[in-house]
Amino acid sequence: MGKINIHRTAIVDQTAKLADGVNIGPYCIVGKNVKIGGNTNLVSHVYIEETEIGADCTIYPFTTIGISPQDIKYKGEKTKVKIGDRNLIREYTTIHRASVGGDYITEIGNDNFLMAYVHIAHDCKIGSSITMANAATLAGHVVVEDFAVIGGLVAVHQFTRIGAYSMVGGFSGVGQDIPPYTTASGSRAKLYGLNTIGLKRYGFGESTLRDIKDAYKILFRSKLTLREAIEKVKSEIKQSKEIKHLIQFLEQNKRGICR
Repeated sequence: MGKINIHRTAIVDQTAKLADGVNIGPYCIVGKNVKIGGNTNLVSHVYIEETEIGADCTIYPFTTIGISPQDIKYKGEKTKVKIGDRNLIREYTTIHRASVGGDYITEIGNDNFLMAYVHIAHDCKIGSSITMANAATLAGHVVVEDFAVIGGLVAVHQFTRIGAYSMVGGFSGVGQDIPPYTTASGSRAKLYGLNTIGLKRYGFGESTLRDIKDAYKILFRSKLTLREAIEKVKSEIKQSKEIKHLIQFLEQNKRGICR
């Protein structure tokens, strides 16, 4: 069992709950209602409140987690941030607790890499094994599915979704949903095909890649309406879990689909 280490310059609220092996480095402030899992390391100058953090995370200097949301509707309601295990959160990242328009939780999964100056706004739902490069920013209520990659200086509009295994190129503005398995880029982002290299790296087999490619052609390269294209994919493409997820993602869209 590791010893809890709190630097003499750190301030830790009496309500905070720290597991074995936690390190609170110099000049950190751990505020009210914080829970930190085993072996998580706050390097230095980290500010946290109203947050639950899992085990084996590393949080670098000048990161702020759990402060009140940038939302004029918020009037001090009891909300929080929940972060999973093995996350790497680099310098100057900001993660805001939820506001009042959702389930009162801003949530981040496991094994994510958030590079310097990343911003995750209130009520976002971030999956696992996601990479967000320097200064990637998410507005409120954004959903990012597992294994997505978001490039540097990307701005994502509120209530937008980024699909699983997708890649958004740097310096892009995302105003509509990015479908799973695709690549997108641009000041008003549009699709540029499938994330083929990424899918191969993640172990997608040839038959699965072929089915996704065929579905992409029907959905985004034909002259069919989206509804017609979805029905065609349902009737002509093998309904693997990957194809089912793609269809479900498209059917649940509310902001429109990046085309």
